[in-house]
Amino acid sequence: MKKLLILVLIVFTQSVFSQKESRRAPEPQKDLNGNIIPPNEIDIYYSSAIDVKPEFPGGIQKLYQFIDENYKKPNKKPTLQGKVFATFIVEINGSLSDIKILRDIGHGTGEEVVRVLKLSPRWNPGKLYGKEVRTLYSLVVPVQQ
Repeated sequence: MKKLLILVLIVFTQSVFSQKESRRAPEPQKDLNGNIIPPNEIDIYYSSAIDVKPEFPGGIQKLYQFIDENYKKPNKKPTLQGKVFATFIVEINGSLSDIKILRDIGHGTGEEVVRVLKLSPRWNPGKLYGKEVRTLYSLVVPVQQ
């Protein structure tokens, strides 16, 4: 009987504490009058969880054109090929911050992507419930020589 009780207790605690976090947009909070409270300005949202995703001025094609025009390829490895994975935050004013390289192919490719992203013009920020919010954005930059 004790073993059965312990088993039930373990199953119950596991089901309570193993809930996964959802990437859906949170339900809008409302004040006492029923008006929607705007999102906090310090919160960072996934681009999949907001209404309007952040966008480079002119769209994704213009972003890759901008990167292609400003990216300086290293001369050390003439046959360098691969992809650089980066994440950054598109701020409320459209500037980029917290640029991180998740994976690069070496020889300074990651540092060069950071340099180019710092040169980029202000983006159109993401929006949640009509208010601009800070948004985490992921980018894959193909590198070919």
